[in-house]
Amino acid sequence: MIILGKAGRTPGSGLLRWIFGTIIILMVIAGINCIGQENDQGAEEPQQVSQQTGETDLFEAQVRAENAEPDQENGLSGKGPVAGENLTVHFIDVGQGDSVLLEYDGKTMLVDAGERDQGSVVTAYLQDQNASSIDYIVATHPHSDHIGGMGEVLNSFEVGYFIDSGFPHTSKTYENMLTAIDEKDIPFEVAEKGEKIEFDPAVDIEVLNPESEYSDELNENSVVLRVSYGEVSFLLMGDAGLETEERLMNAGSDLDSDILKVGHHASRSGSGEAFISAVSPEVSIIELGAGNDYGHPHAEVLERLQKASRVYRTDLDGSIIVTTDGSAYTIITQKTGSESENQEIASYKETESQEAKSEETESEEVESEIRGASGSQESSVYVSGLSLKDEWVKITNKGFSPVSLAGWKIEDDGNKHAYSFTSFTLESQATVTLYTGEGTDTATELYMGSNSPIWNNDGDTAYLFDNSGKLVSSLEM
Repeated sequence: MIILGKAGRTPGSGLLRWIFGTIIILMVIAGINCIGQENDQGAEEPQQVSQQTGETDLFEAQVRAENAEPDQENGLSGKGPVAGENLTVHFIDVGQGDSVLLEYDGKTMLVDAGERDQGSVVTAYLQDQNASSIDYIVATHPHSDHIGGMGEVLNSFEVGYFIDSGFPHTSKTYENMLTAIDEKDIPFEVAEKGEKIEFDPAVDIEVLNPESEYSDELNENSVVLRVSYGEVSFLLMGDAGLETEERLMNAGSDLDSDILKVGHHASRSGSGEAFISAVSPEVSIIELGAGNDYGHPHAEVLERLQKASRVYRTDLDGSIIVTTDGSAYTIITQKTGSESENQEIASYKETESQEAKSEETESEEVESEIRGASGSQESSVYVSGLSLKDEWVKITNKGFSPVSLAGWKIEDDGNKHAYSFTSFTLESQATVTLYTGEGTDTATELYMGSNSPIWNNDGDTAYLFDNSGKLVSSLEM
């Protein structure tokens, strides 16, 4: 069965009316300011975090999936694995965001599509896999680092079904996505806990979240999926955090999974100790951008994951591909942005020798430190604050050299308003506040000179583009 939630709708003129009607109802119930108060990366202050991982070279790992006996109660229904057929799950490197592609027997499912500037990356990746259409698209929740690229994907492929968390958002990004779905007459459904997505009879996909009553925290309404193929299972957490983890454990949900797509980019808002123990993953995969401004992955969470599992990260390993025949799985990583990405593939095999493990870890830590110091190509300038009510946006230079912002641009969601910097230089470790109204520019304060408000108090996103037009940072509130 296809997900048919109580709030499910097929598109047409009623879809947008339902979504925006729901927005109005939520505003009345919870107050306008309760929607979109947390930015898409969480409320953590930007910080520097040691970036170490168990892998630093291109490699292929063959791992035997254990302790995953199939039975009807934990969702392994249908015809089961087919001889010669593999399920392939791609964790696509979209920088600071999420995008996951599932492939099986000619069918495809896309879960999230990264930021707006990553839509072309996701589209190209799918085309490289010879995908001509997408059977299912799932938007885990309406933050821009998960749905920003949806517009380009929707315009590039024929889509069978679109599944949404059902929790509306007032951002232009979300509105544009819904408009595209409506215009293309794509069947639109709302995910409901306990329902199954009939991707293929051999592949069991169960919705574990969201609850029927939504949380005030948008991330906690993320669509959480448990995917099982024979004895191998995946848990895709979206941006769900501690609140959702506790609910899932208290409800007795089957969380035990071989591969965990870590929630919320391994921020401190999720991946609690009890939850990781309940999932008991062999492999943990973190989707995040190199040198991101949010301190992801958080050091304590990363350490916890490394103790429990083998950790892979898109910022260090590039796109990560897991292929399984239902009893074993193979992991291939592809580093990006490095001249060494086409070098010889190294094989990794689990060993019972503790001494060999120790030597390997020491070698990997050294190489990780080298790559962490030189591998990031991201800008040192980022959007560090946004006040929708007080009408200001803050831009910070975390680097060790001044940066000329001449030709750089700040835009709001939907590009309704824009401000271009002229000859301003942002000093090292300095922050400038850009106000909407009028005033006298200084080294720390700039003014757009607008007599009208720019930022939407119900939810908006500040986009920062460099002088070549490249999106270097965004902050959603």
